[in-house]
Amino acid sequence: MIILLLGLTIFFAIHSVSIVNETWRDHMAAKLGEMPWKAVYALLSIIGFALIVWGYGLARAEPVVLYAPPAWLRHAAMLLLLPAFPLLLAAYLPGRIKAATKHPMLLATKLWALAHLLVNGMLADVLLFGSFLIWAGVDRISMKRRTPRPIPGAPVSKMNDIIAVVAGLALYAAFVLWLHGSLIGVALIGH
Repeated sequence: MIILLLGLTIFFAIHSVSIVNETWRDHMAAKLGEMPWKAVYALLSIIGFALIVWGYGLARAEPVVLYAPPAWLRHAAMLLLLPAFPLLLAAYLPGRIKAATKHPMLLATKLWALAHLLVNGMLADVLLFGSFLIWAGVDRISMKRRTPRPIPGAPVSKMNDIIAVVAGLALYAAFVLWLHGSLIGVALIGH
């Protein structure tokens, strides 16, 4: 559990710099240079993420049950996840979806985390998905007072919404049918 907590701490510490102190983030980017700052950010993010994956795997081997969700919540979770991939893609494919949701990646993160909390009642699950849900909520609230940073992506186009929805639903289907089982080790269909 310590490795999972360390990974979450590193990952969210670097991802929360702008939430907590945007001025310091801008100072460090200016002092180091934008690309070296992004390299440090990326390296710490990767280290944190690797520790999260490793720590979560270790914690799943020694589960601590907090609650046992009813089986029917799997259907609710699957429904909540349906828009997650299109929203994730809409962050990089600006169109009406991005304009309407303002921060589609944060919304996708909240839906993903909430869906997983509905169907997973182990301590490691609550720490992992609960952390992402809280962080995404705090980050979204903080966006109201921060200067938006441009997200690299495609130019604004009406076609972007169609691409985000079609490709997002294809990714959703791939995850449900194959990828979740092969990457995460939990098959969503047929178990």
